[in-house]
Amino acid sequence: MSLNALEINDLYKLAKKRVPKMFFDYVDTGSWSGSTYRSNEEDFKGIKFKQRVARDMTGRSMVSKMVGQNVSMPVALAPIGMCGMQYPNGEIHSARAAEAHSIPFTLSTMSICSIEDVSEKVEKPFWFQLYMMRNRDFMHSLIKRARVANCSALMVTLDLQVMGQRHNDIRNDLSAPPKFNFNTIKQFISRPRWCLRMIGNRKYTFRNIMGHVDEVTNLSSLAKWTLDQFDPTLTWDDIDWIRERWPGKLILKGIMDNEDAIIASKIGADAIIVSNHGGRQLDGAPSSISVLSGIVESVKGKIEVHFDGGVRSGQDVLRALCLGASGVYIGRPYIYGLGAAGEEGVSKSIEIIKKELDLTMALCGEKSISNLGKHNIAINPHGYG
Repeated sequence: MSLNALEINDLYKLAKKRVPKMFFDYVDTGSWSGSTYRSNEEDFKGIKFKQRVARDMTGRSMVSKMVGQNVSMPVALAPIGMCGMQYPNGEIHSARAAEAHSIPFTLSTMSICSIEDVSEKVEKPFWFQLYMMRNRDFMHSLIKRARVANCSALMVTLDLQVMGQRHNDIRNDLSAPPKFNFNTIKQFISRPRWCLRMIGNRKYTFRNIMGHVDEVTNLSSLAKWTLDQFDPTLTWDDIDWIRERWPGKLILKGIMDNEDAIIASKIGADAIIVSNHGGRQLDGAPSSISVLSGIVESVKGKIEVHFDGGVRSGQDVLRALCLGASGVYIGRPYIYGLGAAGEEGVSKSIEIIKKELDLTMALCGEKSISNLGKHNIAINPHGYG
């Protein structure tokens, strides 16, 4: 299949046509009123580039490192739950596309394909994202499984102690595997191509959990167990507990405050991610891009600062890099590609981001990604940086 897409929005339109509403809305909306979800994207628009001319732009390079790992550009695929409901074996397709482009893929705890499923289908190590859960035996087991699968970094999400309400997920009767009622069946029959692909696929549930917890035996027990597991008692001491069990690279996701960033920089992690969970947790929080520069300045180079939230183009990646991020995560852009055309779509999303990043860097007069900084920003009416 030939995929004609020039920008991420082309993939968005295709995915919206091809993926059932419950799963498309799962990744494409925020919590409560969605104000932070919208701000994440909109606040990039006020950050303008400084155009430079008459510079030799041959031999450009975007090669970089993220937590010591060589990458073709400082971009990684963010952890997103239920990729396998966007497209059969979605996590495997996404990991393969990332591997082909030499950028990291991060597997979510709440993935449809398990750690082992993905590990069997890729050659290079991938990253694994971990939620802090009440069942520490299960957490210990997950960490051990990630080590056995040769995951090269562990990402701990800190901002899901309690879950923000996502109205569309409730209205759409979202679950994995899907419930069958009038509401959901209507969604499925409107997407016959998706249904045909899903027929025969045996991966419809959270395979990192199912079969690994004694009390989870069916959809009902899985849903109840999952909701009960997010741990509101999480403190910084729990990061020490993880650090003792994970000897590799450790990334902390969900930092939106300077003081939290400073604490994280002293706790033994290798990187933090400035992120508000894609606007899916605290609605009314500031956009990720609005706090990035301040957090970078607060840690004074003691820890890598990565960025996540609202990225829809290679230009947005460049803006985050100019404001001090050393790595940028794309989530929705690659999910749109996945829903549109599986592995080919994810690959196309990465290609679009990479081309836009390269051309914008050149038009700003920079040959190397490592030279980007605030000097490349011309107008910043919001005052970021």
